[in-house]
Amino acid sequence: MKVWVDLSNSPHVLLFEPVVAKLSELGHTVLLTARDNAQTAELATRRWPEVEIIGGESPRGRRAKAITLARRVASLRRWARARRPDVALSHNSYAQIAAAALARLPAVTAMDYEHQPANHLAFRLARTILLPDALRGLDLRPFGARAERMRYYPGFKEELYLGDFRPDAAALAQLGIDRSSSTILVVARTPPSRALYHGADNPLFMRALGTVCAQRRTRTVVLARHPEQRRALAELGLERLTVPESALDALSLMHSADVVIGAGGTMTREAALLGVPTYTAFAGRPAAVDRWLERAGRIVPLTSAAQLRELAPRERTDLDGARLRQRSRALLEHFVAAATLAPAPAPSVGAQPERRAR
Repeated sequence: MKVWVDLSNSPHVLLFEPVVAKLSELGHTVLLTARDNAQTAELATRRWPEVEIIGGESPRGRRAKAITLARRVASLRRWARARRPDVALSHNSYAQIAAAALARLPAVTAMDYEHQPANHLAFRLARTILLPDALRGLDLRPFGARAERMRYYPGFKEELYLGDFRPDAAALAQLGIDRSSSTILVVARTPPSRALYHGADNPLFMRALGTVCAQRRTRTVVLARHPEQRRALAELGLERLTVPESALDALSLMHSADVVIGAGGTMTREAALLGVPTYTAFAGRPAAVDRWLERAGRIVPLTSAAQLRELAPRERTDLDGARLRQRSRALLEHFVAAATLAPAPAPSVGAQPERRAR
């Protein structure tokens, strides 16, 4: 089979890396496209030099977003007609899903945020939609969901690639951070300010950074999504604050951290699943997967910057590599089976994360 994978956002590169490898190992041909959005193109071309970059960042405003989406749909449709893949695969790439429908290709997509307004495109146009167990039982009919198209997988999509994660001790050195035993390392991810589902400023995130950077022992690394966010962070004039200009090994950086402050979804869950104390300052409607991790004590909702006034180094524990690999293999089976039209595998790993004492 010729499987077309479209990467429309930065997290999709890590997510589909093991999927692409497994599909290739099974003898399938994988065709890759990516959107030049946030760090997506940079991360994708590092792994797959052959990836074709089609389309760019989404602007602010619904009308501008719709125009940009329509242009990318048209470009992807032309691309698909020229290369004739057998199936389209993505994590809620609306442009790919629409282009596949126009090109009469079956589309397989995954999603894990039930409040995204554009979800109706996937539920109405995709042949198969992969959903985490945390969404099971939610009423998704307003989006056009049909039970026969939905497949549920155990756990969290981030676990698919965390099974291959090996921390790189050089991640901090690349930023020029010489960390002593008394240093408190904080890693933060800026809000998805251009996303349709966010739609609001996030002053709490900036206040949280001010509170953290005021503490003498802290070093804070903020992973910004967009150039305007880097400019806004520079204007704060905070000491002990680093804002990288290019994509880096965020997983290793978070693994080294004492605290992670997320204002979006994927990196917040990555940190929580790696066992790092994690706060979320997300300003949109909380996702079911995040509420699940909150109930398990792995994510703490940030309601006031005062919660971060007295940070301390965390007690470190070794990664449970065997458990991560087991969960990764289970999820990989689900994604590969969906892409190759195979029957869904029987559940092999429970989705409920264990609770962590605080």
